[in-house]
Amino acid sequence: MAIVNFGGVKERVVTRQEFSLAKARQLLKKEVIAVIGYGVQGPAQSLNLRDNGFNVIIGQEPGFKRDWDRAVRDGWKPGKTLFTIEEAVRRGTIIQMLVSDAAQRNIWPAVKKNLKPGDALYFSHGFSIVYRKQTGVIPPKNVDVIMVAPKGSGTSVRRNFLSGAGINSSYAVEQDCTGDAEKRCLAVGIGIGSGYLFPTTFKQEVFSDLTGERGVLMGALAGVMEAQYDVLRKNGHSPSEAFNETVEELTQSLIRLVDENGMDWMFSNCSTTAQRGALDWCPRFKKAVLPVFKELYKRVKNGSETRRVISSCGKKDYQKQLNKELSAIGNSEMWRAGKMVRSLRPKGAARELSASVKGVGGRQSN
Repeated sequence: MAIVNFGGVKERVVTRQEFSLAKARQLLKKEVIAVIGYGVQGPAQSLNLRDNGFNVIIGQEPGFKRDWDRAVRDGWKPGKTLFTIEEAVRRGTIIQMLVSDAAQRNIWPAVKKNLKPGDALYFSHGFSIVYRKQTGVIPPKNVDVIMVAPKGSGTSVRRNFLSGAGINSSYAVEQDCTGDAEKRCLAVGIGIGSGYLFPTTFKQEVFSDLTGERGVLMGALAGVMEAQYDVLRKNGHSPSEAFNETVEELTQSLIRLVDENGMDWMFSNCSTTAQRGALDWCPRFKKAVLPVFKELYKRVKNGSETRRVISSCGKKDYQKQLNKELSAIGNSEMWRAGKMVRSLRPKGAARELSASVKGVGGRQSN
C-alpha cells in the first residue's frame, strides 16, 4: 500500500500497479459476483467486471421491465447469467447491493434469507449500513460487509473504464467474518476499474457523499448556475450569452484547466481581468455559502437527509413527481438554451466523444 502526500497530509492508497488485475482475478477465481440491480451503478460495475474476466451474474426482477430488458441487451442471459434477486443471491458469493438506497430497504428481507455463511455483502454507498435504524439493513454476523464507492456516476465508471483511465474509489470493511474481507474488497475494486483506491469508513463515506451530492457536485452547482443566469437575463443579456457565460465556458473550457493542473493554474492561464475578479470574489462566495454547508453537513450527520430520501423515494408516485421536477428543469429557458448551444457545437467533437464512449465492442455505458 503506497503512502501519498495529499497537500501535506499523508494517506494510504492502493494502486493498480501494486494490486494488479491478475492478482485480483486469482483472489476471486472461485467467487461468483452477484450484482443486484441493473439501474445506475449495476450496469457499469457488472460490465467492467465481466470484461475483466470475473465470474459475474445479475439479480434483477423481471417485473422491472426496463432494467431487465437492458440487461438482456447487454448480453446477460436469463437462466444463465441473469436471475431474479433471490436466485442470484443464492448463487453468488459476493453480493453487490447496487439497487437504489431506498430500494435496498425493500429487498433486504429477500437478500438476507438467501445469504450463506462466508458470503461478502458489498455496497457502493454507506447509506443502508450507517442509517440501519431507518433502513433495517442489519447484516448477519457470518458474512463479510465491504464497500467500494466509485467517485462518479455509473456512466463515468463505464466511460473511464473503456478509455483505460479508470475512476478513483474509496473502500471500507465494516465486518470481517472470513479474515479475507479486505482482500476481497480490493480485488473487486480493481475489477470494476478503479484508478486507485483510498481507505475510508462506511460512516465517513456516506457523510462526505451526501454532502457532496447536495453541495458542489450537483445541488449547489445547479443553484449557482441558475442564480447567475437569472441575473444576466434580467439585465438584458440574451439566452445564448447568459448560458455561454454561465455553463458552456465552465464545462467546455475552465473546468478542464482545473482538471489538468488545479485552480491556481486555471487562474494563471486566464486573463488578468478574470484572474483578479475571481481572486477578489472567491472569499465572498465562500463566506456566503459556508453557513449553508455547515447546515447541510449537520442534517446529513443527524439523519435528516436520510429520512427525507426514504420518505420521498419510497412513495408509489415518486417517479411521477421526479419526472415533474426534472421536466421543470429541462423545460426552463436556461436549459432549453443549453440544448440549442450543444446542438451548435462542432460535429467532429461530438463524434470523437461518441467513439470514446462506445469503446470496446460498441457497448454503451449506462
